[in-house]
Amino acid sequence: MKTWLTRCMFALLIAIGAPTGTAWANDDSDGDRNAAKQFATLPEGVRFPEGITANPATREIYVGTFDFGPNSNKLLRFAPNGHLLAQRDFGATPLLGLAFAAGKVYIANFGASKIQRIAAAFSAGMPVEDVAMLPSIGAPLPRDEGNPDGTADTITFRSKGVPAPNGLVFDKQGNLYVSDSFQGAIFRITDAINCAKPCAAEPITHDPLLATAGFPPFGANGLALSSDQSTLFIANTGDDRVLKMTLPSGPISVFAESINGADGLAFDSRGRLWVAANQNDEVVALNEKGRVIARLGEFEGIRHDGSPDGLLFPASIVIVGDDMFVTNLALPLTGMVGDEPEEDVTRWTVSRIKVPRRP
Repeated sequence: MKTWLTRCMFALLIAIGAPTGTAWANDDSDGDRNAAKQFATLPEGVRFPEGITANPATREIYVGTFDFGPNSNKLLRFAPNGHLLAQRDFGATPLLGLAFAAGKVYIANFGASKIQRIAAAFSAGMPVEDVAMLPSIGAPLPRDEGNPDGTADTITFRSKGVPAPNGLVFDKQGNLYVSDSFQGAIFRITDAINCAKPCAAEPITHDPLLATAGFPPFGANGLALSSDQSTLFIANTGDDRVLKMTLPSGPISVFAESINGADGLAFDSRGRLWVAANQNDEVVALNEKGRVIARLGEFEGIRHDGSPDGLLFPASIVIVGDDMFVTNLALPLTGMVGDEPEEDVTRWTVSRIKVPRRP
């Protein structure tokens, strides 16, 4: 009887197109191939990894920290196997976005409101070079947000004009684009690789869609460029949106909504735009229409060594070949004691995820 039932069930599965062997939803035989796995653990006492970039030639990974403790921030350099090669102290100034170009790592120094760079093969004592200061331009104009009943609410932004450099991305001509999370702006440093220092950081847009009154309280954040370099994609973290901007100077429109804490952005080789959803502990892929077509990673708890299992407040993404590297910022934000798993983290990590071949 069992043999007969088994054959019937097998025939039924074939008839409806269900899987007959290994994972149907993925071409890979390993069912958890696309899970978030630990790539590197930060040195003891080093907290809150945020920005990330890579040298595609050596596959070395660079990570910056977003800490507000005294003498606490570092730029870290990891080998392709996750082994720590070097660290450079940045003191009390928190770091955000990183970008690699022409043998240098470019750094959004959030605490100093400037862009800096250092040789990619840096050691602990290597000097850091200032590239450009972001100017104070104040808050963007107010914006109206529609309500279901046809009315609209006006949001007025009151930035004190403190520049907050965050996301970084280079175009093919060596121009560097910088997002400003507090002033609601995108700056461009023309030919950042070769310009005479101090280079000029010029605002190319100052738009209310780039500001936020939401949570976390960061507007314009992660950046990514389309393959033809005609469109700049911008995460607005507090508004849970990904925006798109036609270059060189606009307009800006909403590309995707309801991505909980949209943070770092990166395109893969198949044209999918990956977004770190820092409040959902996952990364999501968007197609050319802004539709979510994949979700990867999840938070599985705190390990015995105090590190997160899976993703916890994923902040930034870099893709090298078929590997996606994600920083686990794991930063408590609400101020509610006992309310967030981030409070239990004592060792901070970078995760690696295999980029799926489909959809």
